[in-house]
Amino acid sequence: MKSNLLKYINNPTDLRKLEFTQLPKLATELREFIIDIVSVKEGHLGASLGVVELTIALHYVFNTPEDLLVWDVGHQAYGHKILTERKNKFYTNRQLGGISGFPKRGESIYDTFGVGHSSTSISAALGMAIASQLNGKSKHHIAVIGDASIASGMAFEGLNHAGVTDANLLVILNDNAIGIDPSVGALKQYLTSVKDGKNPKQNNMIKSLNFDYSGPIDGHDLPKLISELERLKKVKGPKFLHIITTKGKGLQQAEEDQVKYHAPGKFDKTTGEIHPKSEEHLPLKFQDIFGLTLVELATSNKKIIGITPAMPSGSSLKFMMDAFPERAFDVGIAEQHAVTLSAGMATQGMVVFCTIYSTFLQRAYDQVIHDIALQNLPVIFCLDRAGLVGEDGATHHGIFDLAYLRCVPNMIVYAPKDEIDLRNILYTASLGLEHPIAIRYPRGRGKFLNSKFKILNSPFEKIEIGKANLLKNGTKTAVLSTGFIGQNVTLALDKLNNPNAIAHYDFGFVKPLDEILLHTIFTTYKNIITLEDGVINGGFGSGIIEFGAKNNYSTPIKTLGIPDEFIEHGTIEELQKICGIDIQSIVELLLE
Repeated sequence: MKSNLLKYINNPTDLRKLEFTQLPKLATELREFIIDIVSVKEGHLGASLGVVELTIALHYVFNTPEDLLVWDVGHQAYGHKILTERKNKFYTNRQLGGISGFPKRGESIYDTFGVGHSSTSISAALGMAIASQLNGKSKHHIAVIGDASIASGMAFEGLNHAGVTDANLLVILNDNAIGIDPSVGALKQYLTSVKDGKNPKQNNMIKSLNFDYSGPIDGHDLPKLISELERLKKVKGPKFLHIITTKGKGLQQAEEDQVKYHAPGKFDKTTGEIHPKSEEHLPLKFQDIFGLTLVELATSNKKIIGITPAMPSGSSLKFMMDAFPERAFDVGIAEQHAVTLSAGMATQGMVVFCTIYSTFLQRAYDQVIHDIALQNLPVIFCLDRAGLVGEDGATHHGIFDLAYLRCVPNMIVYAPKDEIDLRNILYTASLGLEHPIAIRYPRGRGKFLNSKFKILNSPFEKIEIGKANLLKNGTKTAVLSTGFIGQNVTLALDKLNNPNAIAHYDFGFVKPLDEILLHTIFTTYKNIITLEDGVINGGFGSGIIEFGAKNNYSTPIKTLGIPDEFIEHGTIEELQKICGIDIQSIVELLLE
């Protein structure tokens, strides 16, 4: 036996040359390789550690890439990438110019479907399977989905269709009882009863959908996994394998604290200890400003409700869930349900704060229009991770919200320039609005040092809806910014020797726009520049251009934002530079 098996494995063909008895050693080496890299480079750790045996078994049994393998979401695909010709590039994972943190069709023939958002794998693999039938191709199609993702409506839609086909589809349920946060809901309880042997096989809901169901089996038992996959290869029609795994398997701390080690940042690869970060003298995160302010508001207003689709930690709704568990709800990976649940509560006079990552609200766009805006229900959407989010890349950037919400009647759209504005708009919304509102704020920290400014103890001030503000006087050019990206303008102006020609306005409200102030701006300045951390097409800058055209102004307008292309992964600073919205790019533009 070679002392280092992984060294000689560059693709699944190499893997299949190993003796069956060598695979457990390879699993150990693959775990160590993932831990070595992620401990230094950061990334999604726990999910990939949990499916090492499954990853090896799939590529050992099936003839990938001829047989098509789809990973749901993709948090768990690091082992897959390492075994499919990207081992020597894995150190570039999630870095600018490096490989993506998620499966991506343009990156490898082994990545059969691009993922990042949840619950798409069954539908995609079923589509491939039906297409293979129509093309006269005999191949296998495998969807690997987690217990949190399978609770989403789209996954059920895929199962419902697959069950009435004879497609060669294998759905593997990777059941570890956790997504990013612990799984919730009746389906989770059902899966637990199956694992515990409390649910008789004749009552199996998957079998009732016409799937050949097998399991649950130990997902870390390589011989059993391979044996069952070999058996399922011979079974015709839709098949379902239920495996039980441990997220973070092989690293004690990751097994014991699965939420923290989902994406732990840098850590000691030997001890597993996360490198401590002193946050005492750093500004608070926007998500924590939201979560703690909501608790503050909910303490005095018993009508306030908090709702999130599976992101209580990421959104910091966990603070309200701890303080007022009867009024804060994690509904699982179900954005459509979260939005319409909010609508139902709003009809009964509740003040509903529905917190969803900007990129995930895209999954519930019809509900925003049909169930909220059309009925003019004053639901308060709190859109975390708005703008460029960095290393998670194109699937996760929250750059479309300004454009896709600005066009919806009745919708108020607001982007706070700092954490004080975020607190005040949350307070304003809690007092009652006549329309729904979307409040979008970025990933990361604000600008004020909490220990100095005591943000969370600052008194609330009501914000006037639709009002923009002058931040700095100027004589020739007006820069109109919306949201926290406006800090780049402030910092850019500090770098100019003679900034007196430049005025700076904060347009927190992208809808409604402050038209009274806009008339003044268009008649006062020779040039207008707009800045947003969203797509230029249809966004804030487009709104300013539309206003100018409607009122027959001829003032030249330069729009800064995200260009008409998908922006890949990298640090936020690197990506801002690519888009021309970083501080130095703004300085150079103003100098022109």
